Amino acid sequence: MRVPKRKSEEFRKYNRPDSTPVFVTQEGLERLQSQLARLEKELPDLIAEVQRTGAFGDFSENAEYQAAKYLLRRTHGRIASLKDRLNRIEIITARGKHSDTVQIGSTVVLESKGKQFIYQILGSYESDPAKGRISHKSPLGEALLHHRAGDHIIIDTPKGVIGYQILKIQ
Repeated sequence: MRVPKRKSEEFRKYNRPDSTPVFVTQEGLERLQSQLARLEKELPDLIAEVQRTGAFGDFSENAEYQAAKYLLRRTHGRIASLKDRLNRIEIITARGKHSDTVQIGSTVVLESKGKQFIYQILGSYESDPAKGRISHKSPLGEALLHHRAGDHIIIDTPKGVIGYQILKIQ
């Protein structure tokens, strides 16, 4: 006889605890903390909804119960994920003008093919390339780290090789 397993038990073997730091700005930290507070505030209502719909009877054919239980599980998972992230947070501090190399938190002015680009190097949770915020783990972010103004970098992309010159680091 095969014993049934929940999906969370199946996925647990793939989700090993992560010890890598999570780089965020102060604003990013505040956003994560407010998300956690909001989810924890919603939790009692979700528990009450599961209890209310569970009173309807047969769990296997109770769609309202299934939906309420799904929302509760998803909220618990999100809370666990946020708490894990908050335990590994490293705040990105503003780099002073004395920093002459690209670091996490730096704003970099680049030139490629006659066009200028401005990118801020942040952690992967706050990256938004459309707004000029790239992750330190992205191909361009990794290539920029620890370089100085005036350096040339070359990145191999699916569309071909692209060269950049670092004009200024802020």
